Amino acid sequence: MLANMNWYKLLLIYKDIRVVRLLFLGMSSGLPILLIFSTLSLWLKSAGLDRSTITLFSWAGLAYAFKFLWAPLIDRISIPYISSYLGHRRSWLFITQLIIILILITISFIDPVKNLLYLAVAISLLGLSSANQDILIDAYRIESAPPNMQNAMSASYIIGYRIGMILAGAGSLYFVSLAGGDQSNYIAKPWQTAYLLMAFFQCIGIVTVLLSPEPYAERKLIFSSKQRLSLIFAFGIALTGFITVFTYFPNINAQFQLYKYLLELVKLILSVFIFILLFWITVKIKIISYKLIDETFYAPFKNFIFKYGKFAVTLIALITCYRIADVVMGVIANLFYVDMGYSLKEIAAYSKVWGLLATIIGGLIGGLVAFKIGVNVTLLIGAILAASSNLLFAFLSSIDPNAIILISVITADNLSAGLASTAFVAFLGSLTNIKFTATQFALFTSIMLFIPKLLSGYAGSIVDNFGYQSFFVITAILGIPAIIINIYLIKVTNKNVIK
Repeated sequence: MLANMNWYKLLLIYKDIRVVRLLFLGMSSGLPILLIFSTLSLWLKSAGLDRSTITLFSWAGLAYAFKFLWAPLIDRISIPYISSYLGHRRSWLFITQLIIILILITISFIDPVKNLLYLAVAISLLGLSSANQDILIDAYRIESAPPNMQNAMSASYIIGYRIGMILAGAGSLYFVSLAGGDQSNYIAKPWQTAYLLMAFFQCIGIVTVLLSPEPYAERKLIFSSKQRLSLIFAFGIALTGFITVFTYFPNINAQFQLYKYLLELVKLILSVFIFILLFWITVKIKIISYKLIDETFYAPFKNFIFKYGKFAVTLIALITCYRIADVVMGVIANLFYVDMGYSLKEIAAYSKVWGLLATIIGGLIGGLVAFKIGVNVTLLIGAILAASSNLLFAFLSSIDPNAIILISVITADNLSAGLASTAFVAFLGSLTNIKFTATQFALFTSIMLFIPKLLSGYAGSIVDNFGYQSFFVITAILGIPAIIINIYLIKVTNKNVIK
């Protein structure tokens, strides 16, 4: 039936209020991230802080990587009074977005030159709240529409997310420039006002939540105050152990990059082990019941394993591999443009304007293609395009600077990224159980980014040793496992091994 529908009729799905709603929630989700990273870094650099101090603020982004640790609490714990009025998801979203707004307003009164510690605390809380918002919006998206609409919902969310990033990145910097913040003498006011302005735009999220219905989902919530407190206390103990091990793990000076990579994996595995061990200890000393721990933290993971059996390994492998080529290449892109001789003005115009437009178009196409031919085939197309677009950068590195070719390569890369991201987000949503939406999706996204982010830390070393052309070819090769696993996924799906 879907195969006979023309593209115009398919486009009508983007007029659905549920799809439009995700555009605004996506903006709300995408806005804080650059205020934690690139925009903040430029502010601190303008304030005269040294590079080592500036990079320490990147630790605030760890919340995005480890949000799966506290996502189970969001699935289970209701907010007293507010949840009974707004509903479970909307109450959490409302409180989280309100906290983000208040933090942004607080930052607008802080000058890093005078109160660096206060700014560090505020940015850390912003990272935690922003990661919390991502968990909630992902869960809301999956729960608020049937599976056949998730492709369009994902496309709308990704487009909104990119718009939010542009607003917080290029938009805030443009405002700072107009207000005199790019002068040789540091002035705090333009930067502070920019964060205040972003707090205003973040209100879009709260308005959207208040005008949206609570999604229906079968949940087993905790209403007992005693159980809430015991669960939060036990979680606090386990999280403290996780952070302690992850932060103070010995920094062994390994000469080979592979050793460094393996040490990072050991650090993460040990941190998670301590997290689980401390939960076990809290049960043994009767701080909390095993049943409560099991239903909150273990059940979502056991549900995924029992549902897919041995095929769960294949799914996790795909989640791990799918974004590697894209993420590792993206880390080095701006440095590549500069080293190739392109001006900052050209980079901003081409990567932001053309890149954003191409991502939006790619997202729309991805949603339509997935709706028409299925998510699995669209995933395969996205994986092939992601690896192939990196070869275009290899070609770009072999020629003299050429604006038209640069625009063409950036457009092709962002088109493929928009298509692949839309299909992949919809695919991850299809794997989640509606009873554990926030927990399982948070776990999937953490798995999705951990290996690529770890590998991207060595991108500079690869370029230094092999050059840009070889680097882009290597990143294209890194995309091959995702293609192979996708082909296998389509094969077993057609045989009804997985549904």
